[in-house]
Amino acid sequence: MVLFTENALGTETYCKSSLPSLQFCRKGCVVLCLSVQTSLLFRQTKIHNIGATLVGVDTFGNKYYEKLHDTQYGRHRWVEYADKGRYNASQVPAEWHGWLHHITDSTGDKLLEEKTKKFIREHRQNYTGQGDDLIYHSKGHALNPGQRDWTRYQPWEPKKEEAT
Repeated sequence: MVLFTENALGTETYCKSSLPSLQFCRKGCVVLCLSVQTSLLFRQTKIHNIGATLVGVDTFGNKYYEKLHDTQYGRHRWVEYADKGRYNASQVPAEWHGWLHHITDSTGDKLLEEKTKKFIREHRQNYTGQGDDLIYHSKGHALNPGQRDWTRYQPWEPKKEEAT
């Protein structure tokens, strides 16, 4: 596995030391993305797996990978978005969505060749809320500027009775 950071300009620089949060990842993990937002430059740290095969590229430049051995089933297919700074699940076209979520084993390229209909429109991503302050990101999302607090409850502590 090779660890490197890629900034918004697309240039790659190798990390000098591995992050402690990456030590739990075993050899067979598929993709682990950790994001750090420093000033105005968004850096994305990710692990590239050796042995993964590039299955195809869609019309938007998204790359689809598959690694069949040494991985947990359900985590052996993934997408690497063309726009690494602003990615969204709506950027995956319908023909690749089926392959990515194990609905079909035919890749998006094969499905486009098989089913060419006149009434099918070209896929567009969802542009609702285009603006950093308008887009909702969950607590664990890499682009969420807020604090990531995963605690959902306060533990109960009994009241201490005063001795009279």
